[in-house]
Amino acid sequence: MKVDTELPLTVRETEHAEIAMPDGTRLAARIWMPEDAEARPVPAILEYIPYRKNDKTLERDHARAPWLAAQGYAYVRVDLRGSGESEGVMQDEYTPVELQDGCDVIAWIADQAWCDGCVGIVGISWGGFNGLQIAALRPPALKAVVTICSTDDRYADDIHYMGGTLLCEQLSWASVMFGINTLPPDPAHVGDRWRDMWTARLDGSGLWLETWLAHQTRDPFWKHGSVCEDFSRIQLPVYAVSGWADGYCRSVFRLVENLKGPVKGIVGPWAHRYPHLGEPGPAIDWLTEETRWWDHWLKGRDTGIMDEPPLRLYLQDHAAPRTHYAHRDGRWITEPSWPSPNVTRTRFALGSDGQMIRDGAGLPGAALTIRSPLWVGMQAGKWCSYAHPGDQPGDQRRDDAGSLTFQTAPLDEDLDIAGDARLTLALRADRPVAQVTVRLVDVAPDGAATRVSYGLLNLTHRDSHEQPAALEPGRDYVTEIPLKHVAQTFRRGHRIRLAVSSSYFPLAWPTPEPVTLTVLPGQSQLDLPIRASDGLSVPDFAPPRAGRPLDATYHVAPAAEWNVDEDRCTGRITAQIRDHEGDAYISRHDLSHSAEGRERYSVLPDQPTSAEGEVRWTHEMRRGDWSVRTVTTTRLTGDHENFRVVARLQAWEGDSLVREKRWDSSIKRTWC
Repeated sequence: MKVDTELPLTVRETEHAEIAMPDGTRLAARIWMPEDAEARPVPAILEYIPYRKNDKTLERDHARAPWLAAQGYAYVRVDLRGSGESEGVMQDEYTPVELQDGCDVIAWIADQAWCDGCVGIVGISWGGFNGLQIAALRPPALKAVVTICSTDDRYADDIHYMGGTLLCEQLSWASVMFGINTLPPDPAHVGDRWRDMWTARLDGSGLWLETWLAHQTRDPFWKHGSVCEDFSRIQLPVYAVSGWADGYCRSVFRLVENLKGPVKGIVGPWAHRYPHLGEPGPAIDWLTEETRWWDHWLKGRDTGIMDEPPLRLYLQDHAAPRTHYAHRDGRWITEPSWPSPNVTRTRFALGSDGQMIRDGAGLPGAALTIRSPLWVGMQAGKWCSYAHPGDQPGDQRRDDAGSLTFQTAPLDEDLDIAGDARLTLALRADRPVAQVTVRLVDVAPDGAATRVSYGLLNLTHRDSHEQPAALEPGRDYVTEIPLKHVAQTFRRGHRIRLAVSSSYFPLAWPTPEPVTLTVLPGQSQLDLPIRASDGLSVPDFAPPRAGRPLDATYHVAPAAEWNVDEDRCTGRITAQIRDHEGDAYISRHDLSHSAEGRERYSVLPDQPTSAEGEVRWTHEMRRGDWSVRTVTTTRLTGDHENFRVVARLQAWEGDSLVREKRWDSSIKRTWC
């Protein structure tokens, strides 16, 4: 990455400012702006998230925010109520209080002497979510949105439930926030208030996993904050961004298709990261692209950005299966709209002999059965990749061995797809609750199998996520399973494989009982979005650039590990994941902070109720003779009727244990 040491304007930073909400609660902000902004007011860009402006996101913010401020903006980074140095307690994500606070923060920013009254909102993940949600509330000063790695649909396209199946990512993410919520504000900014603010968080934040598991269907809890419920509420310009390895790429297509106001979308090869930090590469000069957007909508400059096609995609070439990629080969393409006239939906027939033929007819159609061992899914990686070693899908051959597979003959020529494949599947199940996973796989001539896309469906949700219904064992059903969007080239000589399984652990939690699915290939078909070349040459983005990096020293470097082990006596298979964020010393704050997470998922191959998930996070903060440490542990299991959550929180100030709390809850399973 190019580091810009010479910026066009001198930037002034305010490390800590406090914004009073109407109820008296004060939210903490860090602000970068041109040095003369009071004399020459500028537009402002808000990033509004719970990830602690003073430590956890400071390294990222330090290279990004001053660069944008030097282009003539005030960059305002605000901690949510109950996070970082902000007062209050955070009890869940995207609450009405959070969104109203966001509107009030925007009004405060617009009223400052250094702001010209125009505000944009930007964010990745949480900040991308609430940016869309706040835009739907239409605060007057908000003029434009950049939403990165986010979603318009909190139920069907988030870390909670995919196709109505419970994602293990829900346990993982709830545990991340469980840990973050135990951290105190920094005494350097809030003074002696820090201890009272800390204990309020320890006592009041709660266990979010309990709440989320209590809502297993698409009910009003999830509809709140899902802007897809009424796209017309968003009338502001929106730039939506994601990556194929990210969990949230599908929302870019829905936003481009459904928003009636000005909209642009871009999907790269990236995991859950800002595009200038994009991995797998190529990363891009996102800060320049983002500035073009803000200049157009906040300064009224014609940057040409709205003359360009509304959707830009990275068409990935084949890659050998790896659980981590530093780079993906491919090229940029553009689409004039979505759906695109360049894409034709094309039928592939399935045969009981394993054939898959384009526009085929007369294939053998005898019924096939599958009862996948519960280790199918150990090559899945994470639902949402962070570009950590191990969190992308590995070679699919072992998972394929526990699945039904159908595949084409070797391709006569390259074939490109762009969009969402769909499988129409005729089947029956022998249990009232069942799930199905389908995977689209690129099979190289040497047999190596790379997952291209996948989809999940809880079959009790076949007609509705709001009102699921039990299956009638032995009855035939026809259902459609959408796969994640992707743009991908299948090379000449490769085969396209479709794999169908009855489980996908530990990406998705297993059904209460073992299930045998009977698939009727003759009544099933795969629909691929085949893209014809539009003949246009699309230039690459420039290489990434950013401001000076933060002066931080790592006593322990960030590290990630992912191991899968099998007990040869019992057959129990276990995935263990370690994520160490590093032990960093920030010299300008004389502050050290560290965080380490460990996840463990295991299951016996033929006993769904043997599934276990456990996540433990350890956080530390230190300055001189002041230190705090917290440990949170969450364990999820389930029987035929209920989920069980057992959790523990411990917090130390120095060597003194100041809080210990325990939870042991049973939550009824609802067709899940």
